[in-house]
This record gives sequence, C-alpha cells and structure tokens, in this order.
Amino acid sequence: MTAVTTASRYESLTRDELATLVPELLLIGQLIDRSGMAWCISAFGREGMAQVAIEEWMGASPIYTLRMQQALGYQGNDIVTIFKGLQLDIGAPPQFMDFRYTIHDRWNGEFHLDHCGALMDVEPMGPEYVRSMCHDIEDPTFDATAVATNPKAQIRPIHRPPRMPADRNPHCAWTVIIDEAYPEVSESADCTALRGSKAALTGLAPIDTSQEGRSDYSGEVLADLDFAEFSHSALVRIADEVCLQMHLLNLSFLRAIDRRTETDQFVEIATKQLTGIAGIAADRIRKALGLPADEAGALRVLELHPLLNPAAYVTASVTDGLVQVSPGPAHEDGSWITLVGPERVTPLQALVRAVDPYLDVEVSGTEQEWTLRVVRRADAAAEAGEVAVTRFSTGAAFEFEHRTAIPLIVL
Repeated sequence: MTAVTTASRYESLTRDELATLVPELLLIGQLIDRSGMAWCISAFGREGMAQVAIEEWMGASPIYTLRMQQALGYQGNDIVTIFKGLQLDIGAPPQFMDFRYTIHDRWNGEFHLDHCGALMDVEPMGPEYVRSMCHDIEDPTFDATAVATNPKAQIRPIHRPPRMPADRNPHCAWTVIIDEAYPEVSESADCTALRGSKAALTGLAPIDTSQEGRSDYSGEVLADLDFAEFSHSALVRIADEVCLQMHLLNLSFLRAIDRRTETDQFVEIATKQLTGIAGIAADRIRKALGLPADEAGALRVLELHPLLNPAAYVTASVTDGLVQVSPGPAHEDGSWITLVGPERVTPLQALVRAVDPYLDVEVSGTEQEWTLRVVRRADAAAEAGEVAVTRFSTGAAFEFEHRTAIPLIVL
C-alpha cells in the first residue's frame, strides 16, 4: 500500500458523530446499486443488469474484505472471520440487511436475514427480478466475498426468495461451510485487475490503540456491532475504509459497463449512477448529523461525502467556503471525481440540493483542478430524476435503531 501522508477528513467528527455516521456510510454503499442498476436495466435488460452486478461485486468485494480484516485485526481463515467481514461490508449494511448468524464451529455456520432491504426493493418488480438477485447474483458473489477469507468456503441456500408463502420469514437462510474437499474458488479477472488500482493500494493511518474504546474486532463475534463501543481512531479508519469500499465497487461497476458500451453511453450511465447516490448520500449524511440546511451545511456535507473521501484517495480541501479539488489517486483510477467539474455539475447540484433545493454550485477551473462555491438561488430546483429513482429504495428513508453488542454463542 502507499504511504500514509494525509489526515482523514473524518478526524474532525466526535466519537458519537462517527458512531452515527459509520452505519450510514455502510447503507449508502449498498444504495449505489439502487442508483446504478436502474440505468443498467434500461440499457442492457434484466439479464444484462444481473451480469453487471455479478461482475461488479466479484471484482470489488474480495479486495475490500481483506482490507477491513487487516485494519481491524481479525484476519483468519474461518467462519468467524467471514461473519465479521459481512458485518462491515457495504453489501450487508446493518439492520437494513439484517443478518443473523449461527456458529456451529470454526468451519460450519449459518445465517439468515430477518429483514432484507434489497428484497423489499426488488419484490414489487416481480419474481423474475427477485430470482435474478437472490439466485443469479447471490450464488457467485457470496462465494467471491468468502474467497478473501478461505477459497474452500461455500455459501449455499437453505431457502431463498421468491418467497413461498409470500410473507415467509426469515427472508432467506444459508449455510456457510469450509471443507478442504471443496474445489477452490478463484477470484475474477476484474478483481485481479483492480488489485493494481490506487483505491486498492491506498494506505490509511493505523488505529491508535491508546484511545478509549474498542480498537479492533478481535475475539468473539458479536450478534450486532455497536459502533459506539469503538474508539474515535477506529471509527475514523472504518469510515475511510467504507468509502474505499464504495470507490472499489464503483470502479468495478465502471469496468462492467465499459465493456458493454461506447464512450457516450458509458459516461451517461456512470454519471446517472453518481448523481443518484450523490443526492441520497447527502440527504442521509445531513439528517444523521443534524447539519443545517444552508450553505454551511452543504459544505460540511461535501467534506464528509464519499465523493471526496477518503482524503488519502481524493485530493481536495474545504476551506474558506470553497471546495478545491486537485489531481490525485482517484483521478488516476478514473473514479467518481472524474465525472464532475466545471463542465459536469449535475451530480454536484444533486448533492447540494439534497441539503436545500435553493442551493446550487458555481464551479471554475479545469477538468481535474477546480474550485466549487455553494450559492443560493431565488427559486427552488426540482429533485433530480436520478435521485428520485434511487429514492425508490426503502433504504433512502431507512431508520437505524440502537442494538447492544452481544457475543454470539458457539453451538
């Protein structure tokens, strides 16, 4: 990984604020697909969309899963490690994707979902879309997530949607078994390619173990993570890692659509995906932290938004009422930041208008080096269509509840 030279933008938050923000970031990462896949259905059809999703998650998840293991000190090759990783994965945000775990021993376990927000989003679209998500997409991507821990792991369904009967609970249930007799799962070609990306290689500051609170996730698996138990330093690192998860997922998404499109269509789909998630993320961040719905609030949201984080990956500053962006690792990767600038303001407008519909942006400079000022207009702007499409997800208005961190009992 590259050397750590940049302080995190999340350092400025209190420990309590970070404990509130981290699950929000995990949920925002999940909603990237609610933003992007609508446009893939339009462009490629249901089956093409499913294949994009498979390639996207298989390309990114093994990389960021291992990064989080290393950051929080729970590397291993067993069921415990797999389950801990899922709890810190944008593919399984807490409560919205309500995983409940059972551990029989180090090599045998199960999980079921008491609530699957993704299913709630897709069920109204009909059983074919449910089957695409819960069969076609889940089968290869679950194993791809596990491969970061043990290539001999297999995740297989006990039951899964389409639900029969229609109100069946839990929504699905799966076994997780590690057996030396199983054939090894190999990472995808996209995953191998992404390992050389700046996002995959970005170094972040180590966690300060002298601070009050949990500095790692060693020891027992907890049924639910109470992020308030983690130290300020650990929460900063988790927030930065979760943002890198989003960038890696997006880079993998871009690879998948690039091989299916010409330049104009590629830019269109990529920009629509960013516009939708930019607005929804800004809305959730502002509300979660109680930030004001004004210019100052919009600047603070920009500073904390995954578009500009982590600071070690996206070279930018927010000072004196201005956002200043310079060329950096994210530009080299062709990440989200390359889709915005003086001639590409739609995602930035969606972001600030999620704070207050009277807000707008003025952006000056070059394609890679530019300055943004938040301004107020006389008339309110309508919500961008891309944001409205993403708001279709129940995750857009999802509310977290406090849960106590209780150790799982190994059966």
